Amino acid sequence: MKKYNPKYIDDEEKSTIKSIETVNLQDISKPTKQEQTEIKNAAKEYLKKETKMNIRIDQYELNRIKEEAAREGLKYQTFIKSILHKYLSGQLIEKRKLT
Repeated sequence: MKKYNPKYIDDEEKSTIKSIETVNLQDISKPTKQEQTEIKNAAKEYLKKETKMNIRIDQYELNRIKEEAAREGLKYQTFIKSILHKYLSGQLIEKRKLT
């Protein structure tokens, strides 16, 4: 099984990995044709084509984004998408400076 960098894994993900690693594959039955169809339809729905977006951004800010993305091991567009997703889903917490 692939080992993961714990720096990037939260407790829920660790629990999920542990659960997956303890599954006995012999106990899993093949899905029925109907279940396979439902799974395929769900996957197609999930993988709908994304929409492109163009924005103007200050060069200094873009360079900072690229630096942060590199530290996270991500491409900068993926990093920006991740930030937007976290913000919209309420997972991005604003840091407040103490004065």
